[in-house]
Amino acid sequence: MSIAGALAADQVVSQPRVNPWIIGVAVSLAAFMEVLDTSIANVALPYIGGNLGASNDESTWVLTSYLVANAIVLPINGFLVGWLGRKRFFLTCIVFFTVSSFLCGLAPSLGLLLFFRVMQGAFGGGLQPMAQAILADTFPPEKQGLAFALYGITVVCAPAIGPTLGGWITDNYSWRWIFYINVPVGIFAVALVYQLLQDPPHLSRIKKGIARFDYIGFSLLAIGVAALQVVLDKGQEDDWFGSHFITTLIVVAAVGLISLVIWEWFQKDPIVDVRLFKNFNFASINVMFFAMGFQILGGVVLLPLFLQTSMGYTAYKAGLVLSLAAVLLLCLLPLVGRLTTKFQARHLLAFGWITLAIGMYISSKRLDLLISFSAATWMRVWQYLPVGFLFVPLTMAGYVGLPPEKANAAAGLMNFMRNIGMSVGTSAVTTLIARRSQYHQSVLAEYTRSGRFQAAIEAMATRLTHAGFSAHDAHRQALGRLYGMLQRQAAALAYVDVYWLLAVIAAVMFLRSFLLKRNEPGKGGHVAVH
Repeated sequence: MSIAGALAADQVVSQPRVNPWIIGVAVSLAAFMEVLDTSIANVALPYIGGNLGASNDESTWVLTSYLVANAIVLPINGFLVGWLGRKRFFLTCIVFFTVSSFLCGLAPSLGLLLFFRVMQGAFGGGLQPMAQAILADTFPPEKQGLAFALYGITVVCAPAIGPTLGGWITDNYSWRWIFYINVPVGIFAVALVYQLLQDPPHLSRIKKGIARFDYIGFSLLAIGVAALQVVLDKGQEDDWFGSHFITTLIVVAAVGLISLVIWEWFQKDPIVDVRLFKNFNFASINVMFFAMGFQILGGVVLLPLFLQTSMGYTAYKAGLVLSLAAVLLLCLLPLVGRLTTKFQARHLLAFGWITLAIGMYISSKRLDLLISFSAATWMRVWQYLPVGFLFVPLTMAGYVGLPPEKANAAAGLMNFMRNIGMSVGTSAVTTLIARRSQYHQSVLAEYTRSGRFQAAIEAMATRLTHAGFSAHDAHRQALGRLYGMLQRQAAALAYVDVYWLLAVIAAVMFLRSFLLKRNEPGKGGHVAVH
């Protein structure tokens, strides 16, 4: 029997007892809650540090601790589902994610907040991939594109909504409410999932074959991913290889992750099914998920950072710049879901990557220190809407040629690659901005020796003297203001360089799209390949 036929047989047996769209809303709601928490706390860090008596460096561990725990759990979702059953595992994740969110809001000290954030990240690690796998099993093949579009709303829009919502809550209430808002959502999601969800038959077959827990594999995973995540979060701050701490962690991460791949490759029942990467389509889709994560969070960080540091925007106003793109994407995703029934996933991916490359190229041309609020908003729209043509087709193409019992392991690995891409994107963007700013500042400094620059200093000093400054103070003020202008110009050129890099990455992924295996439009992701 072909893979398509095997899936069809499973879907006939495991058809849900209720309307599948109700299940889709329930599981997507849980995933949205988790994805939102990856970005909602970013703008609240100064308030958290001030309230709990922590420095800025210490408060950033509120983000890092969550990402580390989340990243460790993602690749082992397939194993955990086989051990507990999908419904039980998914409910456990929602319940403890909700409880740990409430405890984060109550935390009286930074130490306890970090402990509860680790809990939150660990249990949140099961929500995204399980929502994705549940949708793949719940919906018939011809409706999977629309189902993944519903799920795409959670993953693509939540990072954009998070900073705006977090800034508004923090400014008007308290940082603790960015965690409390998960409680009613979590309770509602638990009630829906408990009543509606059922495990498909093929999962019961997996459960019977589960071997003992792979402690060595899990230890290598935890050590390697934790070290990598800390490197990405603290590397730029500690000057990368200039820090013995960061250098040591890079070595630990490399040894741990390489050892993990070698160890798991020869295990009969691996905790991380690395043999899935033998499938060229699956390996290529994971590269694209990594690149998409790089683009999504790199883009989310890039524009607000420019607007706040170079244009003087508040966190809330910078978040508003992202909002229109998120709203338009909400409208676009259902359309993309319908297009998956008419066009091959690889063709939609090619269109998404090339329009994303064009959007980043336009951004590199239009970004300057005179950009208006409306121009920045529309520039963000150009950058963000193409992502709608990436997420749904990527999710569908990732399952091409895979048997249905591998869906949970595949979903965990794809989400893991996207999240690591987000971490690498954030780290790379901040590092490149710092390094390229220094380069452009050194280049622009050469022009300070020209007569025109000296004349500009004298003209400004004269105006300041007329304003009441002494000749000495006026000259120092003029030098300081022009130097500040030079720094802002250098920073703007650095942002242009980064947008160029993002455009090149998208263009490379555009070419890679044509190497993917074809799927039959309207037949879902688990299809026979040609």
